[in-house]
Amino acid sequence: MKKVLILFLLPLQLISQEVPNSVKFWNSIKEHCGKAYEGEIVAGGKEGDGFTGKKLVMHIRYCEENTLRIPFFVGEDKSRTWVFTKSTDNLITLKHDHRHKDGSEDKVTQYGGSSPNTGLANIQFFPADQETSDLISYASNNVWWVTIDKTSFTYNLRRISTNRFFSVKFDLTKEVDTPSAPWGSED
Repeated sequence: MKKVLILFLLPLQLISQEVPNSVKFWNSIKEHCGKAYEGEIVAGGKEGDGFTGKKLVMHIRYCEENTLRIPFFVGEDKSRTWVFTKSTDNLITLKHDHRHKDGSEDKVTQYGGSSPNTGLANIQFFPADQETSDLISYASNNVWWVTIDKTSFTYNLRRISTNRFFSVKFDLTKEVDTPSAPWGSED
């Protein structure tokens, strides 16, 4: 009887030790730590938006246990960094760290949101949080999401109840030269 019980409980133990999808997503990004990739706007770009026609590069620069920092360069503008943090319950938060050339924080910075659940291994959603709503009222209904697979990393923004949609896709199969530090970085 004990052998039957052990054989029955073993699969249950294996199921309970399954890695959450958010951790799989996190680890997929970490696989690229230290690497840089060029991207292109795949939706929402238009002349004069500050992105169209410029070289777009992301650099998965800092990979710590619970923090990933990914500078996003738009031409010579090194003001943007996506900051992902993982909580003890394996939920992920995305914040946008905006800096001036001198390294000081922009007036509009640290906006974003947290995943409401562990999501899927290849996609995480980040609805705008209260801090974002307080900082940028028109962004209260923003939803950001990031997808990752073996060939691409895509950053997306949708402003719900509007036509606002922006998407930039990075080719993970073609590493580019590592850029210099983003504005506000110590190194």
